[in-house]
Amino acid sequence: MALADTERAGSGCGELGSLFSEIIELNVGGQVYVTRHKTLIAVPDSLLWNMFSKKSPKELARDSKGRFFLDRDGFLFRYILDYLRDLNLVLPDYFPEKSRLQREADFFLLRELSKRLSPRVSKDNSISEEISQSDTEDGAPQPDTSLRTVSVIGAMRSPSLDSRRSGYITVGYRGSYTIGRDIQTDAKFRRVARITVCGKTSLAKEVFGDTLNESRDPDRPPERYTSRYYLKYNFLEQAFDKLTEAGFHMVACSSTGTCAYTSNDPTEDKIWTSYTEYVFCRE
Repeated sequence: MALADTERAGSGCGELGSLFSEIIELNVGGQVYVTRHKTLIAVPDSLLWNMFSKKSPKELARDSKGRFFLDRDGFLFRYILDYLRDLNLVLPDYFPEKSRLQREADFFLLRELSKRLSPRVSKDNSISEEISQSDTEDGAPQPDTSLRTVSVIGAMRSPSLDSRRSGYITVGYRGSYTIGRDIQTDAKFRRVARITVCGKTSLAKEVFGDTLNESRDPDRPPERYTSRYYLKYNFLEQAFDKLTEAGFHMVACSSTGTCAYTSNDPTEDKIWTSYTEYVFCRE
């Protein structure tokens, strides 16, 4: 779906703006972006306009590699940057993060973008949302916009019939632990680097919500399957609690493990690594 507005860029960026190089590197929540200085100051009085036209480079936070740092959602910032490039935003046909993107637009003081992202309430107490679809691959024209109306009463029903569909979700983790010469004092158990989530996209989002990191597979439609999601935390029991609350129960698990020494000396600490998967089902 596409969103456009009438914001116009100001002319000139002032004396401080000339202190910045033409190409600027940003670190937004751990995601690296490279863009032009004029793109960041495209909307007057926005947060980025103030940062890169009213402040000097020395006043802005930087990461360890010298990139300008913003502690915001790195995944959603790509849509903010796309919007700043030509003041026209094109979103995927299925985009569940619209309310979060609106929150980012509010933070960056992009008022017109935030207004376009806001749901409209009509006189009959229904929520209307403008959606415009891009042309198909073969170039056939599509209608510019369509109106989707959702009853407020129906939207407030929870859980919906759709949200309780049956299915399987697999969570996996790669962990390690070290056993020293004195097992009782030196044992360090289950260092979990990352918890992965595999299954149908709609089920994964229903169960884990905002704790699900979708950055490696951001535009996956709800009825498709993915194995590229992972959780924003590394507590396995927390993931189990989420699945139990959603009506899932464990039906299978499997694990593999290997052992290695930290050195050639067999008396030194042993490092065990393992990969484990748990399969959950909701009937």
